[in-house]
Amino acid sequence: MGGSVHTIKKNTKALVVAGTEIELEVNADKTEYMVMYPDQNVGRIHNIKTGNCSFERVEQFKYLGTTLTNQNSVQEEIKSRLNSRNAGYHLVQSLLSSSLITKNIKIKIHKTIILPFVWYGCETWSPTLREEQRLGLFENWVLRRMFGPKRDDAKG
Repeated sequence: MGGSVHTIKKNTKALVVAGTEIELEVNADKTEYMVMYPDQNVGRIHNIKTGNCSFERVEQFKYLGTTLTNQNSVQEEIKSRLNSRNAGYHLVQSLLSSSLITKNIKIKIHKTIILPFVWYGCETWSPTLREEQRLGLFENWVLRRMFGPKRDDAKG
């Protein structure tokens, strides 16, 4: 991390040296860096070189299962999470459509299996109103699939 290309180079060199001291080697093929700055053209260097290592600049990368972007945008991450909802839903689809399982058990399955697919890492998100609406639509989609459309019993 650093506020300038010079600082990033200095910190990268310190990382390589510290790793060498404890007999660890930084894998240059797996190590990347990203500039998160309002003016993305600042320090338009594509690779940082330290010794024999060269680190590539990227616009986004996946870290601990979460996609980070240089614009600090969560749109792509939320889109990815909503796409993964299908995988979570299909894992338990037969349970959720079974008439042998009570409504309360279906809700517990939904909360413990399906929702974590979408909400993992959400503490770091700052979603826009539109993204919050998309997440709400997801919730309604799953509930409709589990229980069917909303019925108005008063009408008959």
